[in-house]
Amino acid sequence: MRVDIITLFPELFPAFLQAGVTRRAYESGQLAVKTWNPRDHAEGNYKRVDDRPFGGGPGMVMLAEPLAACLAAVRAESGFNREQAPLLYFSPVGQVLTQNMVQQAGQTVGVVLLCGRYEGIDQRFIDRHVDAQISLGDFVLSGGEIAAMAWLDALARLQPGVLHDEQSHLQDSFTPALSGLLDSPHYTRPDVWQDQTVPEALLSGHHAHIAAWRRQQSLTLTAQNRPDLLEKARQSGLLTRADEQLLAHKPKA
Repeated sequence: MRVDIITLFPELFPAFLQAGVTRRAYESGQLAVKTWNPRDHAEGNYKRVDDRPFGGGPGMVMLAEPLAACLAAVRAESGFNREQAPLLYFSPVGQVLTQNMVQQAGQTVGVVLLCGRYEGIDQRFIDRHVDAQISLGDFVLSGGEIAAMAWLDALARLQPGVLHDEQSHLQDSFTPALSGLLDSPHYTRPDVWQDQTVPEALLSGHHAHIAAWRRQQSLTLTAQNRPDLLEKARQSGLLTRADEQLLAHKPKA
């Protein structure tokens, strides 16, 4: 899969692509990533990429023309049209990023990521070229680069061979295996740490008891921290009668 990133700060990405387990996705070529600076496609001696907003107000707005020229260069080199490689723009007004959105994006041959800066970009470019706007949540960043890295990391770990255990991402929070719920707590050696013990169920060696404990913990954590996910799973028919019974009882430590 090819990922083209349009950003005014391409120097932020090299270290990210060379660190952590996800680097395997880039080193192997499973994800081919290239950054593009719209300033290289701006006109004039100053290579201007922003201007003051019509109607007044603070800040600057990214110009449509350098972005359009940069996008045209991306399309020309990759050979992918917008159906093959949609343009995703990271913006506070976008839909909140979900695991399902990342998985769907991974089914395409390519994608173009646009990292906004300043007060945003000219709406006319959005109307003509952007296929989806994505947000990390209800807060504002200085630019879309961090959001693009989060998206890349989530996508990279889904690639075959990136994680040591191929089953790891299948048991992550928000995945179908967990009915879209949160993952359960995890423990490792030693059995006792600072007078705290590992839950008895996890030491039992009884697979059914372990599975039941993890499911109950997943349900309880989701009810406490993300009740919206629990209700969504319930409305989608993903919760069983056994799940509802587990929710009705306080989990044992």
